[in-house]
Amino acid sequence: MDTETAFFETPPQLVAVGQPLSRVDGRAKVTGAAKYSAEYNHLPGLVHAVVKTSDVAKGRVTSIDASAAQREPGVLAILTHQNLPKPAKTAETKEGQEAIGMAVQMTFMPLQSDQVFYAGQPVAIVVADTLEHAQHAAAKLRVTVTPEAPVASYQDPKAKLFNPGGKPDADAEGTKRRGKAAAAFAAAPAQVTATYTHATNHHNPMEPSATIAHWEAADRLTVYDATQGVSWQQRALSGYLGLPQDQVRVITKYLGGGFGCKGPIWPHSVLTVLTAKAVGRPVKLVLTRPQMFTSVGHREDQEQTLRLGATKEGKLLALLHEKTSTTSQWDDYAESNSKMMGMLYQCPAFEATTKLARANVMTPTWMRAPGEAPGSFALESSMDDLAYQLGIDPVQIRLRNYADKDPSTGKPWSSKSLKECYERGAELFGWSKRNPKNGLTRDGKYLVGWGMATATYPVNNSQGNARVRLYADGHAVVQVAATDLGTGTYTVITQVAADCLGLAPDKVRFELGDSVLPTTNISGGSMGAGTFASSVYTAAQDLWQKLTKMAVMDAKSPLFRAKPADVAVVKGRLQLKANPSKGEEFAALMKRGNMTDVEGFGQGKYGAGYETGLATGPAKSDDAGKEDGGGHAMHAFGAHFCEVRVDPELGTIRVTKWVSVVAGGRILNPKTARSQVIGGATMGIGAALMEQTVRDPNLARYTNANLADYHVPVNADIPDLTVEFIDEHDPYVNALGVKGIGEIAIVGTAAAVGNAIFHATGRRLRDLPMTPNKVLAAMSQPV
Repeated sequence: MDTETAFFETPPQLVAVGQPLSRVDGRAKVTGAAKYSAEYNHLPGLVHAVVKTSDVAKGRVTSIDASAAQREPGVLAILTHQNLPKPAKTAETKEGQEAIGMAVQMTFMPLQSDQVFYAGQPVAIVVADTLEHAQHAAAKLRVTVTPEAPVASYQDPKAKLFNPGGKPDADAEGTKRRGKAAAAFAAAPAQVTATYTHATNHHNPMEPSATIAHWEAADRLTVYDATQGVSWQQRALSGYLGLPQDQVRVITKYLGGGFGCKGPIWPHSVLTVLTAKAVGRPVKLVLTRPQMFTSVGHREDQEQTLRLGATKEGKLLALLHEKTSTTSQWDDYAESNSKMMGMLYQCPAFEATTKLARANVMTPTWMRAPGEAPGSFALESSMDDLAYQLGIDPVQIRLRNYADKDPSTGKPWSSKSLKECYERGAELFGWSKRNPKNGLTRDGKYLVGWGMATATYPVNNSQGNARVRLYADGHAVVQVAATDLGTGTYTVITQVAADCLGLAPDKVRFELGDSVLPTTNISGGSMGAGTFASSVYTAAQDLWQKLTKMAVMDAKSPLFRAKPADVAVVKGRLQLKANPSKGEEFAALMKRGNMTDVEGFGQGKYGAGYETGLATGPAKSDDAGKEDGGGHAMHAFGAHFCEVRVDPELGTIRVTKWVSVVAGGRILNPKTARSQVIGGATMGIGAALMEQTVRDPNLARYTNANLADYHVPVNADIPDLTVEFIDEHDPYVNALGVKGIGEIAIVGTAAAVGNAIFHATGRRLRDLPMTPNKVLAAMSQPV
């Protein structure tokens, strides 16, 4: 008998996918049943830790007076570099980095020596029976740090610039030089040269980072941690501690936002684990809001100089990008702003370089659309300048430079619906009514401006595992060690699983957030939905293949002796493709076999990993499977349109109208997807108009490390946002054609706001955030 394995190329029925299903975790959240990482208070003997940090940005700990703190009631331990247990490995060595994996972002681990490298660095940990006792004792602990002169940023006169590539003219990370850009720019009939600055930004999720560490035995650890990746965190902790991964368990059932700062592992998590080891009790540590500014990274302060050369018709001839930013004393981190510049528009000559300066700050980290968000501000503002210089509509100049294939690789797009985004966005916004002259549209005393910008974000290659268990009574349990950041993973994967299994969504329970479940990638880089959905899909395939083999070998089955490849799965029923009436329900098959459940396991891939591993499908180009991925370039695309009203007397700016149109492959749930785009656009408007962490240039300390002085947008700052999606089919990115949309919404938003301000006032602002004082300064200058 032919037992050839069937391959279901696409889910046979898409009923739940694409529907605006309300969040399956919504009830748990609004009733308080959802447990966040700081809320596992059931552990017997749980005690509280408080971190004492340095106000000095550079120096040495020269004395520690713990006498007063130790006399406080409830104090169990005061741990410093002198008595804190040491990790088995650290990320400062190559061996440590290999053991810890990609989850490490900052290679420096505090409390290992008397040296202080940044303000806010932990210098002691106080443990007590209650949080209040620990806080009071920490206030009485005296740690003296003898200061030295710090370097505050790349702008500091003491800063020394270097190229992280090792050579003065090395290309920026992720880019490849093409053509002779400098010569092409010099000969270009139309030229734009501009410098843009971007302030330091902090993520500020509603839930502060928190860790509870519980040593269940001398060599077995359970950690409840606010992390975007439980599998990543598990590997990192096992590496730091020198334990096998299966002896470390990480749990994160709910996350109150992350935006990147909860992606890598940070010192506070490791220090909590070491503290729990030292005191022999479960320990809880929750960062304060000011500590969130000095403990979990930030978007680095940066400067970009961009040169565009073009023909008089607006066709790009050359693009040169130079970036300078601040990094820490140990790590060469820089957002790769120029990646999107090299691929977004057709341009024959391109060159990008990066320079860094070491300063007394912690290592920066990923923040929603790292590289693309700040890079798009420079590129899309400059494209707007070029359009005005040549008298071309901003949408039209982008269409004139539309790239039909990826200019950075020469590969065809797996799918690209950017033209449709421009067209639909302009229609929704009413772009055709725009006055082409700037500074001439008024509403009473307000200057009114319209601007737009392009958005793009790559499909980052990823893979992960999933387990699906189908029960004979008609319900299923689906498991992935994923994290739901609050964006809807619980919901959309429930929808995917329901369709793959032929069940109603209320018959599916999706479990995530525990490292004992099948390992997967981080929820970040817009990889989550595509990776998890693909994994569940392949696990469902595995399950149906097992049931199909059972049926064709069961003499009592209507499918006895059928070829597995001739069997289809439709709404939970096995049936012949050529004769749908011949088949049976899975429950009947399982009942005859005395099986209460059947389990499937699968590994799903997102991006080029899926394309190069296709069992069937379109032929791929010769370079498929090479190190740089498959035969297609994979990106999501979109367009933002913005209206602002500027008060020329006060300098205030209000966004009064907004349209975002995104082409992100198959949209699993339009309700949760729309919410993600609204969140990203709001975050981008915040970076454009108000968000700025101020670092004292002399002391290298943040002066506004709180939500009173670090301004983020609230409801009153944001108008009703119009969001639409282009229906897009992409057979290459993953099994369901899903592209991530968590980050594309912030790409281009600051530029759209800045372009609208320029249209309103005739003045170009190139320094983020664009605050009232900068508007007034610009308005005082002649056009």
